[in-house]
Amino acid sequence: MAPPVPGVGPCLRSVNTRELSEVFFNNRSPRSVLPVWVDFDGRPRHYPVLQPRTGRLMHSYRGHLWLFRDAGTNDGLLVNQQELFIAAPNVIKADITLPVFTLKERCLQVVRSLVKPVDYRKLDIVRSLYEELEDHPDVKKDLQRLSLERSEILRNGVLE
Repeated sequence: MAPPVPGVGPCLRSVNTRELSEVFFNNRSPRSVLPVWVDFDGRPRHYPVLQPRTGRLMHSYRGHLWLFRDAGTNDGLLVNQQELFIAAPNVIKADITLPVFTLKERCLQVVRSLVKPVDYRKLDIVRSLYEELEDHPDVKKDLQRLSLERSEILRNGVLE
C-alpha cells in the first residue's frame, strides 16, 4: 500500500512487479462490464467494456489490482466472489458476476435508471432517500473504503 496522504487515508495501488500474469476476464453477468485497473498511484484506469456473457484475455502483472463496474450504472460487481481482483501468476480466470443487491439497493438502481437526477427531489418519497439517490456509485469512493478496510485488517494483524 502507498503511504497515507494526510486527510485522505491509505491508498490501494498496483505493484509494479513486471511479472506477467495472463488472466481471462469472464463476464458471467447480464450487464456490460467496465474493467478498472488501479494504477501505481492508486488512480482508476478504465479498460474497454466487456459485453454480457463475453470474455477477454488480459495481459496483467502480479500485484495489479482490478475492480469491475456495471458500465451503465457504475455499480460494483464481484470478481471471483470478491470486490477486488489481485492478479497473480497462478490465477488464470476472473469470473465477473452480479452481487446480491439488497432490495433497497436494487430499488435505487431502478429509480436512477428511470428518473433524471434533477427530478429526484420531485419524487414523493422519504427525505433520506433523496440523499441516497444522489449518492451515485463511485469507484474512487469504493477504493477509499476498500483501502480503509484493508488497513484495518492489517492493523489487527489478520490478513486473508
